[in-house]
Amino acid sequence: MQYSRILLKLSGESLAGNGKHGISESVLEDYANQIIEIVQSGCEVAIVIGGGNIFRGLSGTKSGYDRVKGDQMGMLATVINSLALESAISKLGGKAKVFTSIRMEPVGELYNRDRVLDSMKNKTVAILSGGTGNPFFTTDTAAALRAVEIGADVLLKGTRVDGVYTADPEKDPKATRFDKILFEEVITRKLKVMDSTAFTMCSENNMPVIVFDMDKPGNLFKLINGEKIGTLVCN
Repeated sequence: MQYSRILLKLSGESLAGNGKHGISESVLEDYANQIIEIVQSGCEVAIVIGGGNIFRGLSGTKSGYDRVKGDQMGMLATVINSLALESAISKLGGKAKVFTSIRMEPVGELYNRDRVLDSMKNKTVAILSGGTGNPFFTTDTAAALRAVEIGADVLLKGTRVDGVYTADPEKDPKATRFDKILFEEVITRKLKVMDSTAFTMCSENNMPVIVFDMDKPGNLFKLINGEKIGTLVCN
């Protein structure tokens, strides 16, 4: 096994499946199965999920929401997704626990790094919800922060595309995928891997990022066992 402790970042949009909003039961079950598989193989897993399938704070401001309130609504959306994933993992026989960045008992336990590490060592998936607990920070930044805090070997960004491209592959048929790219080059090329705050945190703390297609069953297991899946971003 190449990676024994990971932080998996999932987008809220991916949970919606083919729809634009809500949670797809089939996608949720597929993700839960993949996560359980790597936990059973001995990998310690923490997860951060976005909330874009329910509410996105930044876009909410365009509808007249105050930015702070909008971001707080977005934090709650991530909690909903986290609870759904926790339930799916438990239903399939795995163990999972939701931690929240703001006090929200009995919905979840207040985030504490040592408690998270203990849970992971006991083969319990730690689902870290609520972002950083502060407005103006994305769940990408929360994922980067938590990955560094828990000492993850790698931050895995599971998306609906199979890596980082020279351009948007859905818009540019000539776009080519990178197998590996340096943080510095991503900045120079202005490629959209994560937001700049998250990206800087990963770069400064030597936290490698792998962008991969989470919707392809088996990719997660292959990744932690060293197969070259997606795009590796590193120093």
